[in-house]
Amino acid sequence: MVGYDPGAQGVAHSPEEAALAGSAAGMVTRALISPFDVLKIRFQLQIESVSSQRPVGKYSGLFQASRCIYSEEGLSAFWKGHTPAQLLSICFGAVQFASFEFLTEVVHKTTAYDSQTAGVHFVCGGLAACSATVVCQPLDTLRTRFAAQGEPKVYSNLRRAVSTMCRSEGVLTFYRGLSPTLMAVFPYAGLQFFSYNVFKKLLAPPPKAGNSGGNLRSLICGSGAGVISKTITYPFDLFKKRLQVGGFEAARLHFGQVRSYRGLLDCMTQIAKEEGVRGFFKGLSPSLVKAALSTGFTFFWYEFFLNAMHNLRLEQRTNSLAEDQKER
Repeated sequence: MVGYDPGAQGVAHSPEEAALAGSAAGMVTRALISPFDVLKIRFQLQIESVSSQRPVGKYSGLFQASRCIYSEEGLSAFWKGHTPAQLLSICFGAVQFASFEFLTEVVHKTTAYDSQTAGVHFVCGGLAACSATVVCQPLDTLRTRFAAQGEPKVYSNLRRAVSTMCRSEGVLTFYRGLSPTLMAVFPYAGLQFFSYNVFKKLLAPPPKAGNSGGNLRSLICGSGAGVISKTITYPFDLFKKRLQVGGFEAARLHFGQVRSYRGLLDCMTQIAKEEGVRGFFKGLSPSLVKAALSTGFTFFWYEFFLNAMHNLRLEQRTNSLAEDQKER
């Protein structure tokens, strides 16, 4: 079970174990869902309408965009920005899950609330994600820049990207889009943990059945939680992406129209005027696919690695007791 569980005797996870399992889950998941992330970012940054019925921009749909990117940039384009994205996933997963386990334990020990209720998971999940966002925002900005650039590349590698951005735009450029990110990440992550908690309890097997099908149940519950949370909070993710590529317009000219925004409110106003309400949901299709896979795999791998560490710990303890008995 995700979060501090006072009823699970001998299965309490330390923050270090949670951080290790969270980073491993983030690493494996990122490698699997990177193509959907690239597609989502390309759609989000396109000013023109994303429509297969009336194609006016460079990308008009999932399959068309996939073919276009593959023919123009090759298969490796679907993993553009993968290095900063992996660093982001590993860092974010470690901070988020370690913070979540810590916060749920604090809530249980210092308040009258049960740490395994959905409401507690919503608040603790949101706060844990906010702390991870502040720590990892520079990596997210780098990931977006790499995924957004076409050919020829503006940034040839991570080191060059960091030095170029620091020199030409200043250190604060790494925190562009932080406001909409924090506004979105609290309800997004909170809804993820809330929905996962609810689904896990709804799909819990009878007591006599044990934990049969536990891994598959984690995958299904995580996928449902990802779709619900992403749909509700999606516009803020789009605002963040638009703001993160500010000052990067020259590299995006061959993709179509580009815009500059003075801040979050200006970004929201311009999108509403030029692109309508549908503009707030550009890239939602690949984003929902990505959210289902990403959240499902994240919870699946997190619980998998936690269980593996728990089983290893039990095995070591059993071996240690057996050795003690032999010595006696």
